[in-house]
Amino acid sequence: MFPPFSKHSLVLLSSLLLLSACQTTRTVTLVGMSDYHSHALPMFSEGEPGQGGVARAMAYLRAARARPDTIVVSGGDTVNKGVPTWSDVYGCVEWPWFNGVVDVMALGNHDLDYGAEAFARCRASISYPVLSANLVGAEGKPYFQVDGKPYLVRDLGGLRVGLFALAGADMQHLVKAEHLPPGTRWTAATEAARAVVEELRGRERVDAVVLIGHQTREEDVALARAVRGIDVILGSHSHQKEELRRVPGTDTYALSPYQYLTYLSEVRLRFREGRLVGVDGGLVKMDASKPEDPRTAAEVARMQAALEADRPERFVEVGRLAAPLRDSDVTTGRSEVGVWATEVWRRAVGAHAFFATASTFRAGLPAGPVAAEDFFGAFPYRNTLVTAKMTGAQLKAWVELSESKRGTDAYSQLSGVRYSVQQGRVVDLRVLVNPAAPERGDEPVVPERTYRVATTEFQAFVAAGYKEAWARASSSQRTEWDSQSLLAGALCADKP
Repeated sequence: MFPPFSKHSLVLLSSLLLLSACQTTRTVTLVGMSDYHSHALPMFSEGEPGQGGVARAMAYLRAARARPDTIVVSGGDTVNKGVPTWSDVYGCVEWPWFNGVVDVMALGNHDLDYGAEAFARCRASISYPVLSANLVGAEGKPYFQVDGKPYLVRDLGGLRVGLFALAGADMQHLVKAEHLPPGTRWTAATEAARAVVEELRGRERVDAVVLIGHQTREEDVALARAVRGIDVILGSHSHQKEELRRVPGTDTYALSPYQYLTYLSEVRLRFREGRLVGVDGGLVKMDASKPEDPRTAAEVARMQAALEADRPERFVEVGRLAAPLRDSDVTTGRSEVGVWATEVWRRAVGAHAFFATASTFRAGLPAGPVAAEDFFGAFPYRNTLVTAKMTGAQLKAWVELSESKRGTDAYSQLSGVRYSVQQGRVVDLRVLVNPAAPERGDEPVVPERTYRVATTEFQAFVAAGYKEAWARASSSQRTEWDSQSLLAGALCADKP
């Protein structure tokens, strides 16, 4: 029988246990930005003004980078041709601002918007590497390498973290072939990821593996299930706003920080004796409560003033809104900006129903005057509108397809139809009685009846799943209308 512990013995034992835990438990923090798209200024987002801005993100990232055991990453898409005007004039001016702050960057499709030569100049201006494991050269080896390897390993006092990037399947049509670095081509992302993870886990003996971008949320989920050994995916490309969660059926955690630096990702990896034992964290909102980096803010203000003087046509008032058009819930429900736009388009083409993927809408608009730059920021893509005839059964299948994509930018904003969802199934699907007289209300969809349905040419002929469904419709034709002109006209009609 053991003698009882004295009070002093218990205190000593507790202290020793606490000291032991402190000595063997360490935390590595990942801080990520993604899908900046040259939105240098704070903007209206999710119904609130003054969100994001590169100066605010810079202050947060600098402070994070100064802390021990912290890795700062970029998920790519750091420039954007056409909208906003910023990168058309200034290119990748911000890239070297992040020297000494960002550790590694994933290649995004928009990073090649201005062609291979422009990209090469941008890359030469930075000290941090760009990665994309499935872009290969003529000899079949990854084009982007760090010390001869298609990944980066950060050694943090004995803890080794491996980071790599991939390009999603849609990169092959989003990036013009002539814009790729000479002699390069895309390979399958899953096979490239498997090879990288095996190398990191095997030869490099890393303690954690992190994917930093650049593919859709659906591809991230599929990759987590297909390739074991990825601990964290810092989502990008889909412009998703998604808090940290474990991918079902896997040991992989994923999150996505929306777009335009309105959020940053922050994930903490907790290790005990070199073994990953916990993952936590989430999104950090870049609102007015976060300070700006003074030097960056001053430079942005100077450059913006010069830009407005040089391109005044981009900052003229094109219309007014009596109420804001918020982009909240654009991937999960009825969003104000999506409801307004799809109704304008539906009326123009005289359809029973109109659909547009959430990716069509890239920002909201505040009440009051709308400048051309803000209008194109919200609706950056000029799409021809197309119509077709669908049976009620086909229309229901289309709605079910959209509903299956809820939570992604392939989910549809819509006008002319409404429905409920019960236990994951679309029920009580209703459609307008008369497209020309929406005030007459709606009625249940009849499977055998034919309806006039419309969408954008992107959703009809490019978007995965939808293009196959559209091909089964009849009498498909392009109209004379384009999406931007109709919305601009609707704004002008409201302008006093």
